[in-house]
Amino acid sequence: MDGTIVDSEPYWMRAETELVESFGGVWSHDDGMLLVGAGLWGSASILQGRGVNLDAESIVQTLTSRVQELLQEFGAPWRPGALDMLTELKAASIPLALVTSSVERMARQIADLVGFAAFDVIVAGDMVEFSKPHPEAYLTAAALLGVDSERCMAVEDSVPGIAAAVASGAVVLGVPHMVDLPASAHYDLWPTLSGRTLDGFTDLFSARRGPGALALTLPDSE
Repeated sequence: MDGTIVDSEPYWMRAETELVESFGGVWSHDDGMLLVGAGLWGSASILQGRGVNLDAESIVQTLTSRVQELLQEFGAPWRPGALDMLTELKAASIPLALVTSSVERMARQIADLVGFAAFDVIVAGDMVEFSKPHPEAYLTAAALLGVDSERCMAVEDSVPGIAAAVASGAVVLGVPHMVDLPASAHYDLWPTLSGRTLDGFTDLFSARRGPGALALTLPDSE
């Protein structure tokens, strides 16, 4: 979600800076970059190390509430091509899951801002035991969609997110934003979703899974 569908990382960095400074500390842009794609509870321990005298749960909830306020005030800064791709996937009746390290209440806020019921399933950071790079969230999403994770395709923008998606067995597409993503045989990279279409997704999936793979992904009723 953050960095793939919406460019919310600047909101998170602002919230982190405000929180650290409220305890007399200093938080830089480079500090914020360390948390991109990381689980919120793991990030909380880093913030505690910078002087934030709150328990991890309080840090997570405080940051989330502040980011939600910024989303409400300034709107959702959609990533290029993200809404168009969601619209095309939905029109093609392809089941969609939103898998995020953010908490459920924020994920549902973003899902509502899309303007239509884009997601069949939401799996947020407070709905699983292990954060990315652990694959639990992606495996849970596939199970809730009723498909094997190897029949899924994941789109990610961070190193921990890609690691989680690859470990789940999904076909993985990296679209870098705040951090560079190294080239790898385990996933494909696009510089942006802008101008991309469903055909590009299906071609990538077929290339990874081989001829006839798409026929296997059709619902049983079809």
